[in-house]
Order: sequence, then structure tokens, then C-alpha cells
Amino acid sequence: MDKLQTIQEVIAFVNEHSLAFIYVSQEDCSVCHALRPKLIELLKSYPKIELREVEADKVKAISAEYLIFSAPTFLFFVDGKEYIREGKFVQFKKLANALEQIYSFEENKV
Repeated sequence: MDKLQTIQEVIAFVNEHSLAFIYVSQEDCSVCHALRPKLIELLKSYPKIELREVEADKVKAISAEYLIFSAPTFLFFVDGKEYIREGKFVQFKKLANALEQIYSFEENKV
């Protein structure tokens, strides 16, 4: 998974991709490291969703820009608007269902 290094890169990524998923982690976060492969595996089912990682301890402005207070945090944007926000204790079944609904709708748009 590619990493975004600045808040400007994060904002550009969100605005340039119709389906943008940001995984906010921290270097010394064991939960972050455990959820990362699960997220990557989940998103393999949705090839049009672009995924990037942001390390909150390196890109400190992410906290202020997107109101992130803990890691890990999952942010999913559709056409630049936040649709899904999950943090800490992610329920992957619930996340998968929400992604499926949004993804199906986006694929069927004219």
C-alpha cells in the first residue's frame, strides 16, 4: 500500500479519485499493523477503490484536517465526500456491507 507523506498529498488524493480510501495508522500501533492486511484483502474485491496509508505521527496535520483522534482510522470518500469512518475496533463485516452498497451504486451510475 502506498503512503501519502503530506496533508497536501492526502487532499489531492481524495479529490482526484472518485473512490478513495485512506488508512490512518501510527508506527507504534499494534492494532494498526494487525488490521492493515485485513483491509488490503477486503479491498481486493473492489478494484476501483484507491487505497493509501497515512501515518498520523508523520503527517500530523491529518488530525486537524479530518478530525482524527486515534489510530487506526479508516476513511472512505466518494467524489471527495466522506461516506465511511471507522476507528479502533473495526467491524469488517459491517464495513464490507457498507462498501458493497456504495460500490454497487457507483458502478451502476450512468
